[in-house]
Amino acid sequence: MTRILLLGAGRSASSLIQYLLRYAPVENWQVSIADVNPAHLDPVLAAHSAYAQAISFDVAEVEQLDVLVPTADIVISMLPALFHPLVAQACVRYHRHLVTASYVSPEIRMMAEDAQAAGVALVMECGLDPGLDHMSAMRALTEIREQGGELTSFKSYCGGLMAPDSEGANPWKYKFTWNPRNVVLAGQSTAKYLENGHPRFIPYQQLFARTEVLSVPGFGEFEGYANRDSLSYRQPYGLDNIPTILRGTLRRPGYCSAWNALVRLGLTDDAVHLGNAAAMTWQELIEAYLPAATAGSLPERVAAYLNLAPQGQEMTLLTWLGLFTNRPLDLPDATPAQLLERLLTEKWQLAPGDHDMIVMQHLFDFTLQGRRHRRTSSLVVLGDDATHTAMAKTVGLPLGMVVRRLAKGLLPQRGIVIPTLPDIYEPVLDELAADYGIRFEEHEFALS
Repeated sequence: MTRILLLGAGRSASSLIQYLLRYAPVENWQVSIADVNPAHLDPVLAAHSAYAQAISFDVAEVEQLDVLVPTADIVISMLPALFHPLVAQACVRYHRHLVTASYVSPEIRMMAEDAQAAGVALVMECGLDPGLDHMSAMRALTEIREQGGELTSFKSYCGGLMAPDSEGANPWKYKFTWNPRNVVLAGQSTAKYLENGHPRFIPYQQLFARTEVLSVPGFGEFEGYANRDSLSYRQPYGLDNIPTILRGTLRRPGYCSAWNALVRLGLTDDAVHLGNAAAMTWQELIEAYLPAATAGSLPERVAAYLNLAPQGQEMTLLTWLGLFTNRPLDLPDATPAQLLERLLTEKWQLAPGDHDMIVMQHLFDFTLQGRRHRRTSSLVVLGDDATHTAMAKTVGLPLGMVVRRLAKGLLPQRGIVIPTLPDIYEPVLDELAADYGIRFEEHEFALS
């Protein structure tokens, strides 16, 4: 019997839990799901009590890890990323494997030798992004190399968006399908990438003003903006000498320019507490960010301050959020980012009938037999409802599949492992396509 412990059963865990419950009786697993509110799992686990249980777990009480981790053979962490080092330390201490969807942080990277010595696999970056991006890119890169192609450019974009049938009257064409705070604070470090052999840096203040338009077959156009440090992907992908490499985030056209307006107004700042009263209104807050009042309405003065067309798309999106109304902020002494997150959590909340959408696209440029070629690899996944979202599928299913392989003894690697290895990505991508219809659409054509 293999004992599996899942820490965290929030929004992105629904598909992972279904996968674990599907295979628990087949693979002889005993599954324990630890969550701060385990009661919400009762209906899910009611028919699976012989091999699954819910446990109360408060991540703030980290000493509980010393109780729970030793009871498992494999630990899956769906906790916020800042808690993963604590979980990883416990896993190394008790010689237990760990699987997560989050990035390898500097703190976890420092555990590599200890994990190796303990015979423990810390399998990271096995969700969507990071995760499926690694797997699909490595499969395509390997195929191009096996043809004799020489890579000259690699660009990769991913976005969690709304399905076309759920965009509705929301002019942003966006709602929250994952942590709202992460969305509000996205991009606040300088983006770094390579373009034609030259380093490129985009500071946060310019990030959403410098976008690239992409087209995904059957789903129209998207805008991509650069994401974090693209240069760190050269080594794990074997692209140390590639002239162009960029990773980015996708949004529907119009989103980035309107978000840039929020940045320029100062509403994404999370460094300063304003000392505001909860009864202060959004209109008063926006007024406080403008120079001394001149003639014109508040929206007109905001448009002039940001050099935007008063009736343009950006102002339409800002007005839709309610920034120019007498609505109370309802949160005292907050940062601007906290206030914006509170507002957007209501405005961008998934309705029961909504369907989200994951879009990922890789663009590979390479030379083959003296000719320039481009290969695009595109993935679109639609959610079933507000619980079984596309985000939950694409984060949770790859995680579950990696756990299954680890439990079967098919992943012999120890230390820190990410899914750039063919014995991880090949079976996971095959299972996603065969059992869940999650597959990448490939197109290749000559450029010259």
